[in-house]
Amino acid sequence: MSGSTKSMGVITVIALVVVTAYTVALGSSGWLWFGWVVLGMVTMGMIATRSR
Repeated sequence: MSGSTKSMGVITVIALVVVTAYTVALGSSGWLWFGWVVLGMVTMGMIATRSR
């Protein structure tokens, strides 16, 4: 994996922790979860294109 792919993976995991903490503290926000899903899909796309 390249450095940018690793960085995206780290950002995705940090975003998951932040969104989960927000949900626990203040209640669920559909837009935050939607944003995290989009970020996760972009990260998975980067991993898929790098491995080919």
